[in-house]
Order: sequence, then C-alpha cells, then structure tokens
Amino acid sequence: MREIRSVAILGAGPAGAALGTFLARAGLAVTLFDGGKRPPLIVGESLVPAVVPFLAALGIEEEVAAYSIWKPGATFTFDQDDRMSFLFGEVRAAKTPYSYNVPRDRLDRSMREAAERAGARFVPRHARVEREPGAERVRLAAESLAAASLDAQPDFVVDAAGRSRLLARLFELPVVEGGRRDTALHAHLEGVPLLFEGHVHTDLLEHGWCWRIPLPGRVSVGLVIDAPVLREFGGDAEEQLDAYLRHDRRLREWGAMAKRLSPVVKYTNYQLRHTRGAGENWALVGDAFGFIDPVFSSGMLVGLDGAQELAKALVAGGGREALARYDAHVLHHLANWQRVASYFYDGRLFTLLKLGDKKRNEFPWLLVDPHFRKHLPRVFTGESTTQRYSMGLLDFMVRFSLFGTDSAPLAVR
Repeated sequence: MREIRSVAILGAGPAGAALGTFLARAGLAVTLFDGGKRPPLIVGESLVPAVVPFLAALGIEEEVAAYSIWKPGATFTFDQDDRMSFLFGEVRAAKTPYSYNVPRDRLDRSMREAAERAGARFVPRHARVEREPGAERVRLAAESLAAASLDAQPDFVVDAAGRSRLLARLFELPVVEGGRRDTALHAHLEGVPLLFEGHVHTDLLEHGWCWRIPLPGRVSVGLVIDAPVLREFGGDAEEQLDAYLRHDRRLREWGAMAKRLSPVVKYTNYQLRHTRGAGENWALVGDAFGFIDPVFSSGMLVGLDGAQELAKALVAGGGREALARYDAHVLHHLANWQRVASYFYDGRLFTLLKLGDKKRNEFPWLLVDPHFRKHLPRVFTGESTTQRYSMGLLDFMVRFSLFGTDSAPLAVR
C-alpha cells in the first residue's frame, strides 16, 4: 500500500479533464498540462447514452444539453429503401433513454472548466517526460516541473494526450491493431438531409460508410473509406471528400448541393490499442490507451469510464493490484468494442438484427427474443458493453444463429 498525493496529467481532453475532476474532488493535488492546440474538428460528437451518467457525475449535463442536439435514437441505412432505426427509449431495461450530439469544442471546454472548479491546476503547455534510468518509472523533465511551479516530482503521471501516445512510445509498449486500414475524412456541412430529427445516421456506401451527425446549425459528415479508393477522387482531403459526396449514388442527391462549413480533417491508423496501460508510477487513459473505431461512437465512453476507474485506483493508493484491475477493465472494454466493430464491418451484426426482426415469433427464436431485445441494444448504447452476459449473448448469436444466412450484402466494402 502507498499513498498518492499528487498527479500530473498530460493532456486536458475529456478523459484527462474528467480524471482531473475526480481526483481533485478526492483531495489530490492535480496538475493538468494542456498544450491548447487542437484540430479544428474532433471525432466524438455523437455520444452514446452510457456517457450521460458521466456528464451528470461531472456536474455538466444541464450545461451540455443547452448547447447540444437531443439524440433520441440512431438510424442505419443499407440501401435507398433498406434501413433500420431504433429509439433509445424503447430499449428494454435501458438506464438512460437519450443522449446528445455535441459541438466538441464546447464539450471539451465544459469538461476543463469542471476540472478547474474541482481544484485542478492547468499549465498551458505540453509536458516533457523522461524515463528514470534503470526503472520502468517516468518523471517530468526539469522545464516541465518549472513551468508547473512544482517543487518535486508528482507521485503519479497519467498520459491523457490522445493519439500522440507519449508514455506508450517512451516505454515501447506493444500494440494490437484492428483489421481495417481505412481513412476517415471529417467535415461540417449545411444542406445535409436527415431522416429523423436528432438521430445519428450511419450509411453503407459503395465503398466504406458514412456518418451524419446533426449539430446546431450544421451536420457533421464523415467518410470512412479505404485509402487507395479515396486517392482516386483527388490529391488532398478536401478534393476527396467533395468528389466522393458527388460520386456515391447514396449521397450524391444532396452531396453536390451541400455546402462545406469547415476544413476537412483526415484521420488514419486509428484502430489501435496497447496491450497494457499502467506501470509503477504511470498509466494511460482515453485514446492514449486505445481507440477502436468511430462507427459506434465508443471512444468518449471508453475514455470517461477509464478515467473513473483510474481515479478509483489512484485514490486507493495506486498499488499494483488496483492498477492491475484498472488495466484489465479497460483492456476488456476495448476488446469488446473491437469485436462489435468487426461484426459491423463483416456484415454479421445487422444481418443478425434483421434476422431477429423477421423470425422473432418463430421457434427457437422466440425463446431467446426477450434476452435478445434486452441485451443486444444495450451493447450498442454502451450500457452493457462490459457485461459478460450481454457480450456473450451477442457473440453466441453471431456465431451460431446465422447458419445459411449470407451476411455479405451488409458487409462494408
């Protein structure tokens, strides 16, 4: 057992700011290094319902609701006349029957302000870290200590700096990569139609898939497509997004008329998670630990859930067993979302859901239908993604109930 009194957090995005809030409320001295420079747009604008309790715990849900779009459900389009929608309020045993689509700059600011109110100190610059000689320990470089006006090294250092993965690179941590090598192009547009107000829309395309997220005064649009395909549509991200919106038969009806309101941001090589996320006096949280895929908007949930679990471990003293529990929890969460994403890409997920709708009153489907409708939707809302029974049921159904059913038509090409 040991006592942790001071923590330095590298990065003040949602995971870092939430961790800072939880720790400062518990009486720890928290220093958040925030370089301040962020991309013009960030993936993570559509929140799953399981995020809402974290907003409430941070004391910012009412504030977030005031500048966001109410999100009552999700719609998936497979072809012009083939789609599936569901409302969170109709999910059996749902704890939270709604969520929000959020302007990320406003959400991130709300979370940083919550950490400040809790007593966390912010340093408006990036931190430099060093590995202690002969040990798997980390320390702040002298200039970072001075910038933070710290007289001594913090007891613990947390990497919440996202995909820069400062500590993972320092310790050369092994990674597990996903099976996709897609590129995501992301921009805000106006003139983009929506089938249902507030719904996050996911569309299968001739190549890859697309998201449409309603935001105040605009719609966030993302194309997730294999990089060689995108290169056929132009030499840079702007040309590629604009040209593909005019090309794909499922988008071009509005794609040629929509007006882009923002730069286009490109994300690549994002299906990656580390094989561990904690050491003797350090840990990873949020995207620094791993990011799976934008398809089910799981990144924010994994980051906030990880921040809460890591806070528990550090308040308990940050001992080996506490950190091991945190490590196992996040690895389990990441692995489950990676599996769910793989079922989406190979077509088995929505083939299963459509087959369930068709055969729900037939034997033997009627025996499992109550469990099916209670547990599977709550995997996608994030409420049951760490639950063994819910994930086990999904895995079982994907593996054994699709015999003789071709899932290729709903696979992402």
